[in-house]
Amino acid sequence: MIKWVYWGKLYETKFQAGCLVRRMENDWWVYGYECPQEIEVFRSRKGRFGVRFLP
Repeated sequence: MIKWVYWGKLYETKFQAGCLVRRMENDWWVYGYECPQEIEVFRSRKGRFGVRFLP
């Protein structure tokens, strides 16, 4: 079973988290990561936004 990997930072707006998603989708190879299978923005219980992905 594959588990979600959570990015270590939460953002105040969905837009900020969305920018990270775009960067991960387009620039994953620059940072030496493997291309994630799926990336999504989620909302924490406190109302902030984060990014999680399936490696």
